[in-house]
Amino acid sequence: MSEVIKDVTVENFKDTVVNHEGVAVVDFWAPWCGYCVRMMPVYDELAANLGDKVVLAKVNTDEQVDLAKEYQIEVLPTFAIFKNGEIVDRKIGYVPLSELQAAVEKYL
Repeated sequence: MSEVIKDVTVENFKDTVVNHEGVAVVDFWAPWCGYCVRMMPVYDELAANLGDKVVLAKVNTDEQVDLAKEYQIEVLPTFAIFKNGEIVDRKIGYVPLSELQAAVEKYL
C-alpha cells in the first residue's frame, strides 16, 4: 500500500476525512473481496497521481462495521468521494484508473 494512503478507523475517520477541507477518497474494502484486492494497485496508482491533492484512505469493513453501516456500504469495494466532509460521489466495484481518477478530479 502506498505511504500516502491512510488506514482509517472509527476513531480517526472524522479527523482524517470528515473534517478535511477539500477532497478525500475512501476505499471501503474487505480482505476476502476479490475485486477489492484487484483494485489495490489501481488505488496505489491513484495515490501516485493525486496523493498531493487529495486525502486517500482505506476502511476495512470487516474491522470497522460501524463506519460501513453509517455510510450505507452495501457492495465492495465502494470508493466514496468526499468534498468538505460530505459524500459527493461513489464508484462501486472494479473501476478502471481513468474512470476513478476522472471522478475525483471533477471535485478538485
